[in-house]
Amino acid sequence: MQRTYRFRDGKELTLGGRTLVMGILNVTPDSFSDGGQWNTRDRALRHMEEMVRDGADIIDIGAESSRPGFVPMRAAEEMERLMPLLEAVLAACPVPVSVDTFKAETARAALAAGAHLLNDIWGFQYAEEPGEMARAAAAADVPVVVMHNQNGTVYDGDIIDGMRRFFARTISIADAAGLPREKLILDPGIGFGKTAEQNMHVILRMDELISYAGTDYPLLLGASRKSFIGAALGLPVAQRMEATGAACVLGITRGASIVRVHDVAPIARMCRMTDAILGA
Repeated sequence: MQRTYRFRDGKELTLGGRTLVMGILNVTPDSFSDGGQWNTRDRALRHMEEMVRDGADIIDIGAESSRPGFVPMRAAEEMERLMPLLEAVLAACPVPVSVDTFKAETARAALAAGAHLLNDIWGFQYAEEPGEMARAAAAADVPVVVMHNQNGTVYDGDIIDGMRRFFARTISIADAAGLPREKLILDPGIGFGKTAEQNMHVILRMDELISYAGTDYPLLLGASRKSFIGAALGLPVAQRMEATGAACVLGITRGASIVRVHDVAPIARMCRMTDAILGA
């Protein structure tokens, strides 16, 4: 399966060849891993440039932390924090830029500014805005990373079956909004609505989330520095790079087309080596 997304400004993304690396640019004061490090214009631009130089194929910029226990902010507050930095990044970034938000109002503003992709941690199923994100994406005809999420960690039966039902609903919402299915990139939502053990189980079985009604979808894996690594190895956030790499490598063997990471340079090298071995 190979897909090429072509954007209005001439940028392109091809999924299904080599593994793509999405570099995380948090412009929040309170993210679990790097809050407050990149939330000024100069710092954000410097970090974007560093990640692109290190091998990032996509930059994912977010202005609201989704750490465990976070309280959603109003869209107006999110946009006030996001838009000046997003506009600066878009003007300077040589690769496509994704915006991490689950609010349709923020998404529309970001798309109007020139964002190339959306990254929705509620997979079009945010209870406060049912279907609105899908309609925003359809109006702009952009690709969207749709992540599995739920409140709590209890599943009725097999966790993969539950996740497949979630993604089937997401696909139906996209259909109703007029967003073509080839615009969807599925994210299993590591660290969201899952225990540490469930997160590891999901990575091991990611390949079971690819196909729906005869159509295959690309997968994005976002495991970078997350708490399941700390639970498994007893490591603080700052010491989870190698374990993140291990999760990414295994995820690639289970069908991941994109990995979303903080530590771009070492993880990009791991991805290139994994691709080389799998293609040998």
